Amino acid sequence: MDLKELQNIKQRYGIVGNCDALNRALDVALQVAPTDLSVLINGESGVGKEIIPRVIHDNSPRKREKYFAINCGAIPEGTIDSELFGHEKGSFTSAIGESEGYFGLANKGTLFLDEVGELPLATQARLLRVLETGEYIRVGGQEIRKTNVRIVAATNVNIRKAISEGRFREDLFYRLNTIPIQMPPLRDRGEDIVLLFRLFAMQMSEKYRLPRIQLTDNAKQVLMKYKWPGNVRQLKNITEQMSVLCTKREIDVDDLLKFIPMNEESTELATIQPQGGGSRTYENEREMLFKILYEMRGNVSDLRREINSLRKQIDEGQITPPPTQITEHGEVMTTEAYRRRGTEIDYAQEIAEPEDLNVNTLNRRALEKALERCNGNRKKAAEMMGISDRTLYRRLKEYGLQ
Repeated sequence: MDLKELQNIKQRYGIVGNCDALNRALDVALQVAPTDLSVLINGESGVGKEIIPRVIHDNSPRKREKYFAINCGAIPEGTIDSELFGHEKGSFTSAIGESEGYFGLANKGTLFLDEVGELPLATQARLLRVLETGEYIRVGGQEIRKTNVRIVAATNVNIRKAISEGRFREDLFYRLNTIPIQMPPLRDRGEDIVLLFRLFAMQMSEKYRLPRIQLTDNAKQVLMKYKWPGNVRQLKNITEQMSVLCTKREIDVDDLLKFIPMNEESTELATIQPQGGGSRTYENEREMLFKILYEMRGNVSDLRREINSLRKQIDEGQITPPPTQITEHGEVMTTEAYRRRGTEIDYAQEIAEPEDLNVNTLNRRALEKALERCNGNRKKAAEMMGISDRTLYRRLKEYGLQ
């Protein structure tokens, strides 16, 4: 796409900025627009993902047909299927009439599914069928209906992580992700931040007839170094605040810092990058947990071998245990306590050698073993696991062990 065409697109949709990542996103959108391929837009909240679907629709053969933008995260789980696929009269309590649903209304047009990562799994299965066959069934209905809808989806969550956690269907991801488009976060757009600030300041000046605010050179540097966790939406909000509340029209660093939280511990800042780069996820924590489990399994195995060896020597008469106590790792224990410790080692070994290192599986297995050891006595099982009775009852209900 040549520079002139790119500038025309930016002027038409009010897009401000010249960073390479933004230009690349617009270029891909224009290239895919004439096709019917599904598009998945990735980007943090507030980066302006909603612009891309309009660019795609308005430059496609469907531009004269209907366009609907749907925020999947804002529709309750109980009504999302009805909203998307429609329903028959009487299919649920408030269904006093029929509904076409968005897939019926948008036939031959475009549907923009924002926050698609928030869709329930059952709805994901319905959406996958539409993408594969163009067919769907209304809620409470039996008739198979056809639709010809172009799907453009967007998400601000890590879909691959959601797949690994079982919250998103992998087959649906590949259907939606035919053409991926990545929208850059504001902190990576360099001087675009200052351009956007000028735009928002000018808009406030014209709307409320206020003298336009401007930044000193030092304030511009601070603005560009800030993390902008809320992206463009946050920048606009702060610019509007300063336009109304600042008595001076030239904003210096001190004025700017009154509106931008610079405390690195503040929850208003973006997540601090770990050493070595990369975004913060819980993958490292999970790997650390697995490492601890492996180390614990090794330690328990060593301790178990030592105790089994002592047991064997005692049984064979090679060692005669004191009648009242034995010492193990500096602990004074009665013979009965020693034997009970062996039983606990067996229990720890059983839950430390899982077939599946999923944390929920470990918790469930530990609970089952504790109940088995205590002959179903819940109070004793809770004491063995070191948890409260209330926590044990909650886990019983969660794992369906009641």
